Amino acid sequence: MRKWLSLALVATLAACIGGGDSNPPPKVSVSSSDHRPAKELFGPVALPSSQTPESFGSYSQGCLAGAVALPENGATWQAMRLSRNRNWGQPVLVDFLEDLSRKAAAQPGWNGLYIGDMSQPRGGPMSSGHASHQIGLDADIWMLPATRLDLSRAERESLSSISMQRSSGAYTNGSWTRQHHEIIKAAASDPRVARIFVFPGAKVQMCNDEKGDKSWLRKVRPWWGHHYHFHVRLNCPRGDKTCVDQAAPPPGDGCADAQEWVSNILNPPPPDPNAKPAKPKPPITLASLPAQCSAVLSSR
Repeated sequence: MRKWLSLALVATLAACIGGGDSNPPPKVSVSSSDHRPAKELFGPVALPSSQTPESFGSYSQGCLAGAVALPENGATWQAMRLSRNRNWGQPVLVDFLEDLSRKAAAQPGWNGLYIGDMSQPRGGPMSSGHASHQIGLDADIWMLPATRLDLSRAERESLSSISMQRSSGAYTNGSWTRQHHEIIKAAASDPRVARIFVFPGAKVQMCNDEKGDKSWLRKVRPWWGHHYHFHVRLNCPRGDKTCVDQAAPPPGDGCADAQEWVSNILNPPPPDPNAKPAKPKPPITLASLPAQCSAVLSSR
C-alpha cells in the first residue's frame, strides 16, 4: 500500500493539474434538506474535499469525501476522457487499478490498461452515463488493449474502445481474446473486488473456456451494455462504517444464470400483456443522499 500524500498537498496538486490555480474552491451553499437534483451540485465541483477518505451511502446513492486521483499517466495505464474529470476514487480503488494494470501489462499484446470513468471529485450522481460510481469504488476498464501509453489528451478524447459482442450480447465476437479472460480473472480473483459486470456472452464464454477452478466467476455478473468495457466494483473498505456494501452474489459460479440471460436474448419471452409502462425515476436530490453529503459538498 502506498503512503498517501497529505490531503492538502493532493488538493494543491489537483488544482495545478486542473489549470494552475492553487486557490481552494469556493464553498457550495447547501443543506441536508436541499431538494435540488444532486447531479447539478456534484457535477460542477472540480476538486475533492479536504477530508479523510470515506464513502457515504451506497454505490448508486451516496458521495465521497477525501477522494484521490488516479494519475493521468502511469507506467502501465492511462486515464481516458480527461475532460470528464471522473478519475477520482477511494485510495483503495487507485491502488487496485494500478495493481491490475501491471498484471494486464504481462499479457501478450497489452502494455497495460485504459481506465475509463471512476467517480467525480466528490462522488455523487453524475449528469450522464452512470447510475452508480457515486462513492469512489467503481471503475470502467476499456476492452481495447492498451498498446500505446503515450496518448495525448486530445487522443484520449477521440479514441474509442471496441465492442466484444455479437448477436446483441449473446456471444463474443472475433475481438475477444484469452487475454481479456485472464485480465478479468485477475480482477475477480482480487479480494478487494465485490463485482465485475460484463455482457452476458462474455460470462458464458469465460465459463466455457475456464478449465480450472471456476469459483472466481461468481463475482462476474452479466449486465446490459458492458461490451466496450468491464465494470469493476470494490467492497467497502474495512472500517468504513458509513459505506453500504452490496449484497453478496448468489452461491455458485453463476454460469447457469448467464446462460439463461443468453437464452432470453436469442429467444425473448413474450411481452407481458398486463405490464404497465415504467415511470421514469425522479432525479436523486441532495436531501435523499446521506446527511454527510451536504458536508462533503460544503467542505474546502
